[in-house]
Amino acid sequence: MGSTNRILQEGAQSSRHQLLVEAFVSAGRVDNITMVMGLHPQYLSSFWKTQYLLLRMDGPLPYHKRHYIAIMAAARHQCSYLVGLHMGEFLQVGGNPAWLQGLHCAPQKLRNLNEINKLLAHRPWLITKEHIEALLKTGEHSWSLAELVQALVLLTHYHSLASFVFGCGINPEEEQDGGHGCRPPSPHSDSSSASDDSMGGSRGKDGLREVEVLMERMKLLQESQQEEEGVTQEEMATRFELEKTESLLVAPSDLSDHSLQSNVLCFVEDPEFGYKDFTRRGEQAPPTFRAQDYTWEDHGYSLINRLYPDVGQLLDEKFQVVYNLTYNTIAMHCGVDTSMLRRAIWNYVHCVFGIRYDDYDYGEVNQLLERSLKIYIKTVACYPEKTTKRMYTQFWRHFKHSEKVHINLLLLEARMQAALLYALRAVTRYMT
Repeated sequence: MGSTNRILQEGAQSSRHQLLVEAFVSAGRVDNITMVMGLHPQYLSSFWKTQYLLLRMDGPLPYHKRHYIAIMAAARHQCSYLVGLHMGEFLQVGGNPAWLQGLHCAPQKLRNLNEINKLLAHRPWLITKEHIEALLKTGEHSWSLAELVQALVLLTHYHSLASFVFGCGINPEEEQDGGHGCRPPSPHSDSSSASDDSMGGSRGKDGLREVEVLMERMKLLQESQQEEEGVTQEEMATRFELEKTESLLVAPSDLSDHSLQSNVLCFVEDPEFGYKDFTRRGEQAPPTFRAQDYTWEDHGYSLINRLYPDVGQLLDEKFQVVYNLTYNTIAMHCGVDTSMLRRAIWNYVHCVFGIRYDDYDYGEVNQLLERSLKIYIKTVACYPEKTTKRMYTQFWRHFKHSEKVHINLLLLEARMQAALLYALRAVTRYMT
C-alpha cells in the first residue's frame, strides 16, 4: 500500500506507528480503516479495544455468530467492504460456509434479528419493548438478554462503521475481492487542504473565507454565551423543532445511485426500507426523545455494564475520547477552542435521529454548520451508501484531511450512541 508512508507523516508518529504495528501483529495485516483512523491514534486505540472485545473476547455469543451479525449490519448500508471483511473472518473462526449464501440460509435465531437490524440502521426511534420481547420469547429460537445486548452493540457498531467507511471513502484492500465497493478514494494524504483539486483561484479564496467566517461565528457565540442573554425553554424547544424540520429538507442533490451487489443483497430483506421514507410519505418526523429522560451516562451505560461487563466501560471511553478529542486547530489556525463546534456536530447528528438536549441552543447548529456540511453529516449518518466524493470535497474546503476524518469519527460515535440509546431504552422498558 503506497499510501501507508504518506498517512504516517502528520504528527504523533510514534504512537500511531506503535498502534499500526500492534494491528499488524494481531491481525496479520493492517486494513484501510485502521490506516485512516490512525490519523487520530488516541481514538484508534480506544476503538480497537472495543472492537477486539466485541469480536474476540469472552461474551455470550459464539465468535462466528458475531461476524455474521456484523455482515447483516453492514449489508443494511450496502457496505460491501465490511461485508467482505467479515465473510472472511466468519470462515476463519469456523462459520458454516452455507450461511454465506444469504440470510435465508442462516439459522432462524439470527434471521429473527432482521427486523431490529433494519430499524436500528434506518429508523431507531421505531424500536419498542415489543421488538425486544419478540426476540426474548420465541421458543426454541429465543435470545437471552445478555446475547441480545451483545447483538445490539454489534449491530449499532457496524452500522456506524459503515458510515465511517463511506464518509471517508475507504476502499477495499487490493487483496480483498479485487477491490469492490466504495467509490471515493481514501483521504490518504494529509496535505494542507482537503480538496486540492478545487482550490484553484476563486475557489481557494472561498475556502479561506469559509474558515474566517466560521472562526468569527465561534467567537461571537462565545461572547454572547458569556453575556448570558438567557434563552427561554420555549424558545429552545422551538429552535430544536425548527432544526429537526429543516433537517428533513437537507438533501444532497448528487446522491450516488448505488445498485446493490449480489454479495450484499443476499443478506438484506426489505432493501427498500430506509431513513428517507418518512419525509417522502409526508409522515411526521420522529417523536422527540428528550435526552435527559434516558441518558447514556445514567441509564444506558449501567444497563450494558450489568448485562455485558467491560463493554459499557469501553464504549463510554470511546464516546468520551472522540467527544473531547481536539488539537486546538482549525485549518491554518492554532490555539482554537473547538468544543462548541464538536458539540454542534454531535447534537446535529442526534437531532436528525430525533434526540433533543434541553440545555442546548440549536440556533448554534445553524450558526456553525453551513449547508454543505449539514448535507454531508446527514448523508453519512443516515444513508451513508449515498455519500459521494463531491460531498466530501464541498464542505470545509481549506481543512486538512485529518480534520475531515475527525468529523467522521464524531459522526460514527454520535450515530452509534443515538441508535444504542433507542435500543437500550426499549430493553429497559421491557425489563420494568
